[in-house]
Amino acid sequence: MKIAVTYDNGKIFQHFGKSQYMKIYETDENGEIQRVHIESMGKHSHHGIAGYIKEMGVETVICGGLGQGAVDSLEKAGITIYAGNSGNADMAVIKYLKGELIKNSDANCDHHHE
Repeated sequence: MKIAVTYDNGKIFQHFGKSQYMKIYETDENGEIQRVHIESMGKHSHHGIAGYIKEMGVETVICGGLGQGAVDSLEKAGITIYAGNSGNADMAVIKYLKGELIKNSDANCDHHHE
């Protein structure tokens, strides 16, 4: 399984669509982390991120806030959303793997894009 976390300097970045980096965690069938790497989102932003990380095989996203467009794009791609999180990215993934991270896809950023 692959888990993506919006990432900035060790912490969960708080705006999915503006995240410049995703930290990708790859686990084995026992839920043990086997590989971790940081992936630049480069030119991808907002709705484009969902398709990009889906192509990488990501199944779950852990993030701070995200807009409804991002929610829709992630859900359409079949990616599970754990929103409303903050703090250390590694600790959030450990909590997720232990079943202790609360699933919340309602941590929406209420803003408008131009």
